[in-house]
Amino acid sequence: MKVLVTGVGGQLGHDVMNELAARGYEGIGSDIKEVYSGVQDGTAVTGMPYVQMDITDAVSVEKVMNQVRPDVMVHCAAWTAVDAAEDEDKKELVRAINATGTEYIARMCKELDCKIVYLSTDYVFDGMGNEPWKPDCKDYAPLNVYGKTKLEGELAVSRLLDKYFIVRIAWVFGRNGSNFIKTMLNVGKTHDKITVVNDQIGTPTYTLDLARLLVDMLLTDKYGYYHATNEGGYISWYDFTKEIFRQAEALGHKEYSEERLSVVPVTTEEYGLSKAARPFNSRLDKSKLEENGFQPLPLWQDAVARYIRELDF
Repeated sequence: MKVLVTGVGGQLGHDVMNELAARGYEGIGSDIKEVYSGVQDGTAVTGMPYVQMDITDAVSVEKVMNQVRPDVMVHCAAWTAVDAAEDEDKKELVRAINATGTEYIARMCKELDCKIVYLSTDYVFDGMGNEPWKPDCKDYAPLNVYGKTKLEGELAVSRLLDKYFIVRIAWVFGRNGSNFIKTMLNVGKTHDKITVVNDQIGTPTYTLDLARLLVDMLLTDKYGYYHATNEGGYISWYDFTKEIFRQAEALGHKEYSEERLSVVPVTTEEYGLSKAARPFNSRLDKSKLEENGFQPLPLWQDAVARYIRELDF
């Protein structure tokens, strides 16, 4: 089985490649850069086959996919800078990456009779209410450019293909790239008080755990929409921050102790408006995973503990 993975310079693509290698499958990485540009951490991905591909260029996509002829495409590449996506001079590029590029890939998957795993987001919904979003819910109402373009990508995949897994995730963290945990650990070092919103609710997703699930999925024909985050209950960003600092202190980093560092919960309104509207309700219903025989991701608290032990901070 040959698997082509986009976005290997990012958090998830990095871990998907390593998971493929660990199981003995042929993984080929791709990204916009001429050579692999992710973290040089000595893991398998750093030495695995790599091909440059510009997903916003139909000719590039056609050439590379015809050359590789994958059995499965895992499409991790995306514009994920949510606030920057709102800038007028960025919107065209964001749509080219998240929507048009995904359509180019989907068209080639159709031509090659290739499965696709497309990573999406809870941002395709309006983030209102407090009920977890079901994976097959079609009440789409994205609040921002990022959400709108990711939805356009979803719709292209579902319109053009039958053999697809559309997997929505949220609050992602991994070794290869920037994320909320790294940001909080850095901010916590230099401040004695930080404010974090407590009215946006969801669950974190560790890319290392998600990669295992995605490889489990692509070995099957249980196609459709799924939601996947770590287990352990729904939390706020404030709750998440408190656990990050608790875990860091437990590893001997006393600078994150409650005695030195105060974490103050605030509402989104109190925190101040960002360029992009954020969903209050990022709860994702993941029950479809077990219903289809897939193993849920471990508890998010356990994921944070494992992740922080890997960091140099």
